[in-house]
Amino acid sequence: MDALLIVDMQVGLRSGDPKHDLPGVIDRINRLAASVRAQSGMVIFIQHCGDAGDDFEPQSPGWALLPELIRDPADGVVQKSMNDPFAGAELQARLGRIAPDRVLVTGWATDLCVDATVRSAVSNQHNVVVVTDAHTLSNRPHLDAVSVMRHHHWVWCNLISQKPVRLAATDELVP
Repeated sequence: MDALLIVDMQVGLRSGDPKHDLPGVIDRINRLAASVRAQSGMVIFIQHCGDAGDDFEPQSPGWALLPELIRDPADGVVQKSMNDPFAGAELQARLGRIAPDRVLVTGWATDLCVDATVRSAVSNQHNVVVVTDAHTLSNRPHLDAVSVMRHHHWVWCNLISQKPVRLAATDELVP
């Protein structure tokens, strides 16, 4: 059984610079979620709770999950206030209860919250699969989005851990 983590795919991410292939990422996340649900897996939305006045302030319009994401009443939501959804949140306890075979990681932003999620999932001894075409970010001042993603794919494959991180595209994971 898989657990699909969908990190910070909230309305507030639309602020600022465009996100790389956002419509495609949303479509692929929806496909993955449908597949995970069909196989009795768990879909968990990670929802960032920002500070007062920012784009992710709880109960503000930007805090809401993207309306294009297809949700099911059985899906979980874990709220976080830091990059790492394992820190100070209930994510590890929830994953411990369902004991997934794999943790699939998707979402926004590759170099911040997605990266923190991958690293903490590895540290918590999960079998991590990063869905290579289902995470996104904006271009950074020093690197374009595709280069940042390519760099992080390399880093994640080279983490020193008991369980290596696997990279897979959506089409490899969706039957």
